[in-house]
Amino acid sequence: MAYKVLVVDDEAQIHTFMRISLEAEGFEYHGAASIASALAQYQAQQPHVLVLDLGLPDGDGITLLQTIRQHDKVPVLILTARDQEEEKIRLLEAGANDYLSKPFGIRELIVRIKVLVRDLVDTSSGADMLQFGPLTLQKSSHQCWLNQQEIALTKKEFALLVQLMSHPGQLLKQSDLLRNIWGETHQEDGHYLRILVSQLRKKLNDSDEQQLIKTEPGLGYRLTDLGPP
Repeated sequence: MAYKVLVVDDEAQIHTFMRISLEAEGFEYHGAASIASALAQYQAQQPHVLVLDLGLPDGDGITLLQTIRQHDKVPVLILTARDQEEEKIRLLEAGANDYLSKPFGIRELIVRIKVLVRDLVDTSSGADMLQFGPLTLQKSSHQCWLNQQEIALTKKEFALLVQLMSHPGQLLKQSDLLRNIWGETHQEDGHYLRILVSQLRKKLNDSDEQQLIKTEPGLGYRLTDLGPP
């Protein structure tokens, strides 16, 4: 089965290299250059993933996102040249699953799309064993191994790693992590999470050169292992 990706962008060169790259990865590419044409394509093709630019000739792409979110949960990856933290938060709150700032590398774009597609069919969220890169985790025994060497984690460190490893590559919002690990009353206690991430990074030997746990400032965290460019 080829997953359908609808790319909405008004730049012809973006469509050209994205079509070539997506088709090379086995995706079925569809393109649109405006909100109106995107809605028509969306209704006709029922894509599995939507890649959406914000600067469109007939309006702001977030309008299309809000329209779709009224009746559909299709994964949406936003392409944006707006790099302000407030704008990224606005996009996530409007229903975007992820975002990528322009200019972007096609390899990272493909990785992000694959993460969204995997989440569509992922049935392993209840699995006892989780694996990502050098990490292996067993939920039932509360054990974690790094490069086959067991490391000791606190209850909160283990809970954070379960969240990240259950959604590798996906941006997990700070508020969601705080709610899932500490409870509803701690969604504003960002310092709890910063301290916990710092402790976990030390145990995972997570350096600046090899960012296994990547911070998205003001937004949250993602588990990533893209390797060298």
